[in-house]
Amino acid sequence: MTEGWINEPWMAAVFAIFAWWFSTGAILFVVRRSDAGDRTAHGRSVVLGVPFLALGIAGLIVTSGELTAVNIYLSFASVLLVWGWVELAFLAGVITGPERGECPPLLTGWARFVRAWTAMSHHEILLLLTLFAVMVVSHPAENPFGLYAYLILFFARISAKLNLFFGVPRINTEFLPHPLQHLKSYFRQGPISIAFPISVTILSVATLSFAAHLISVNDPATTIGFALLTTLAGLAALEHWLMVVPLPDAKLWRWMLPATTTHQEGTDP
Repeated sequence: MTEGWINEPWMAAVFAIFAWWFSTGAILFVVRRSDAGDRTAHGRSVVLGVPFLALGIAGLIVTSGELTAVNIYLSFASVLLVWGWVELAFLAGVITGPERGECPPLLTGWARFVRAWTAMSHHEILLLLTLFAVMVVSHPAENPFGLYAYLILFFARISAKLNLFFGVPRINTEFLPHPLQHLKSYFRQGPISIAFPISVTILSVATLSFAAHLISVNDPATTIGFALLTTLAGLAALEHWLMVVPLPDAKLWRWMLPATTTHQEGTDP
């Protein structure tokens, strides 16, 4: 009976949603606790998270050789471990960029873009290096779904950053940790730019494409893989729409986080 549930696409969708929610909450919890700690708390959290990174890489290696439903679930979870560590290193302020100051208010155009790049360049390079590492351990492989999941996360993160830079109506900075407070000066709250429709179109097309494969394939394991990818791409598209639609998405995680002694700005009630 358990194997039957594992092979159900709806169970894969539920798993992807829960994994997305839980992993996001876990990272925010660690970062919030570190904010309340001493000056080395953020650095310690990143170092203590290295075993999870190693576990994720090992999981991708172990699950790449055979296309089974269990291996696909494990490779998906492994990618989230890898991705989670990369995000933690960024949010902790350990791997961001050489520029740690705020953006001058009168800076515009290419100069503003270059300064924003220097504020986050190390993280972008880490994302690329991690992508290369995931490709190395996942290709050639019978189970490529871990790599596909990372590619979705990679595109969605770059796209979200570009939209925050070029402008979106709704920017929630409630969960932005102390080491990254200077990045708020690089966000632009206002009408959407051309980047937004391009981003949501690509993510929507990807979601529909994965859904089409989900419907058309006959292999149960492959069906699970495309169910996970469809859900993940759909969540990525939803995250982009939440930069436009005024919904209190922060409530999904706010209740599980420790209280802070300082006020964090946000647009959610």
